[in-house]
Amino acid sequence: MSLVRVLDVIISFVLLLCLLPLFLIVAVVIKFGSKGTVFFKQVRVGKNNIDFKLYKFRTMFVDADKKGLLTVGSSDNRITGVGKFLRSYKLDELPQLLNVLKGEMSLVGPRPEVRKYVDLYTPDQLKILQVLPGITDNASVSYKNENELLTNQPDPENYYIHVIMPEKIRLNQLYINNPSLSNYFRIIFQTISGIFSKD
Repeated sequence: MSLVRVLDVIISFVLLLCLLPLFLIVAVVIKFGSKGTVFFKQVRVGKNNIDFKLYKFRTMFVDADKKGLLTVGSSDNRITGVGKFLRSYKLDELPQLLNVLKGEMSLVGPRPEVRKYVDLYTPDQLKILQVLPGITDNASVSYKNENELLTNQPDPENYYIHVIMPEKIRLNQLYINNPSLSNYFRIIFQTISGIFSKD
């Protein structure tokens, strides 16, 4: 077992224990806020191009994902009132700590995409599937306001596929090519700092 995997297990386990009261509060608020389950499970593509189910707190109305895979802006009417708050502080991502414990994800690594977009990767871009996907990465830090960026585009999906996605993959490759502990913790701390930063 690598040192990064050991850190993933220890940190995610401790966080899950510490955040259990918050999980319970969020679960109650989601359940009473709108019809549907507390958790949202979506098939994403993981290491070695293998699909897995990614966990999130549900932030949209039931079946909203069938109307489109991309979220465009904070005013997307598919997002619940509670969901907007959870998304603004990335609280909806916390259940992915379970994916980390299961060995499907790492704390740091390329954000896992849905199959639709992975099928568009070039052979060189597919190399990012040689490592575990992560909860956060360089691209998450750089594109923390991705949803707002897409709002200003006449064709959000086309812009995502041809502009944002290739750049996110390039940023992911920077960490893959230098997976040092200093980069591991740098990305984690930049992610936490970015959640509370308006820049």
